Amino acid sequence: MHTKTMEGLVGARTNMNLLNTPMRVFKDARRRGDTATMERAIGYVSDFSKQAQEYQAEADKGMEEDARQAREKAKLQQEEAVLKRKEERKKMEEKLKEESNADTQTNADTDMIQISEEGKGMLEDSAEPCHTSPEKQPVTYTKTAEVVAAQPDVSISVSV
Repeated sequence: MHTKTMEGLVGARTNMNLLNTPMRVFKDARRRGDTATMERAIGYVSDFSKQAQEYQAEADKGMEEDARQAREKAKLQQEEAVLKRKEERKKMEEKLKEESNADTQTNADTDMIQISEEGKGMLEDSAEPCHTSPEKQPVTYTKTAEVVAAQPDVSISVSV
């Protein structure tokens, strides 16, 4: 909090509290009908009120300065964040370039083969299936791990 703000708020509050005493005296004098005391008390009330307003104006100026400083600070933090993000992006781009260079180097170690259409036809003609799988019959295993052939002609009927 800015010094002007604190001073203004404390001064305004103090003067508003000091205003209570002359107001009490004014009300008491009004009940009694003492106009001289009423005028003197109102003079004090107006003096304290003016001072409270001056302190309030000083507090307002201090708050404006606080807000300006806060905006400047936020702007600097935003600029720093932008610079930080730019640096991070630059590092990531460098890292990606290094990785892509490493990928091209590993690709340089491998050989590439191109097969013509005629060669593809020859490969398809000579290709034999790697293995043939005979049709498997369903089996059932017992608790003792013995294989029992399944009976495909079993029929189940349910009567109601």
